[in-house]
Amino acid sequence: MFKVCKTDAQKKLIKLKKNKLYPGSWINMINPSGEELEKVAGWINWDVDALKSSLDIDERSRIEHEGQNFMVIVNLPLLDDDGQFDTVPCSMVFTPKNFVTLCPRENRIIGSFTKATADTFDTRNRTDLMLSILYKSTQFFLRYLKIINRKTDSIEYNLRNTTSNKELFQLMEIQKSLVYFTTALKDNQLVLQKLLRTVRAKNITPPINFSEDDIDFLEDIMIENKQAIEMVDMHRTILESMMDGFASVINNNVNQVMKFLAAITIILSIPTMLASFWGMNVGLPLSDSRFGFLYVVAVSALLTILVILFFRKKKMF
Repeated sequence: MFKVCKTDAQKKLIKLKKNKLYPGSWINMINPSGEELEKVAGWINWDVDALKSSLDIDERSRIEHEGQNFMVIVNLPLLDDDGQFDTVPCSMVFTPKNFVTLCPRENRIIGSFTKATADTFDTRNRTDLMLSILYKSTQFFLRYLKIINRKTDSIEYNLRNTTSNKELFQLMEIQKSLVYFTTALKDNQLVLQKLLRTVRAKNITPPINFSEDDIDFLEDIMIENKQAIEMVDMHRTILESMMDGFASVINNNVNQVMKFLAAITIILSIPTMLASFWGMNVGLPLSDSRFGFLYVVAVSALLTILVILFFRKKKMF
């Protein structure tokens, strides 16, 4: 699907009809159909195959030129409905008069640019809109890292007294998400650096104006993105250490359980052994005594108590 929006003179975001291209409009495409891609590609004079390739979920961040158009592809953080973290590519295409965003999946970053927040951006200022998307992307990376940190703390608490692998599998999922975040952030950083070099060298062919404030904003985004990279690396290091440590804790918990079960087995074998001896069909001491059974039970109970006290002293319980 896709929609066409434009900021009017009152700084309100209005939705336009999808029958033609309007100057100063923003075309937002989320997992569009082939027919929609061909329509928009014809509007902006862009290769439709290039647009289709940018819908690949594994598409890498990069910058492309084609005629009077200019495309920036970055990876945005994604939080699924089931609580899993991932990344999704987002293509931002500049044309002489319009701005196009293209994502294979819905995400909260592009979704945050709505009528309710229309006073914070202007579709007619394509440079500022792109930089706002990039800045919000780094902010969401940091926000999701905080959520991951809270989830990690919760899993750590559950792992302290468990012998299950469930929590370890959860940590593995988080570790995989951090790998996606690291790759996306580092690729985005390279794109930002290339974009900054291109802007400073004035090598941008389409009419995209970067003022000094825009360049400062871009440098701030690079700093935020670098901070996000460092935080992800730190979380990955901590998580790897936690997984190694808790794997040892789980093994130790299993050993404690096995030690307890072994002690119980030994304790229960004492009365079983005495009962087996006195259950033989041969002559045994106390076999003619009317209190023989009580003596055997008393001896079994005494030996069992002594063994329990011995194991308690050795801290096997």
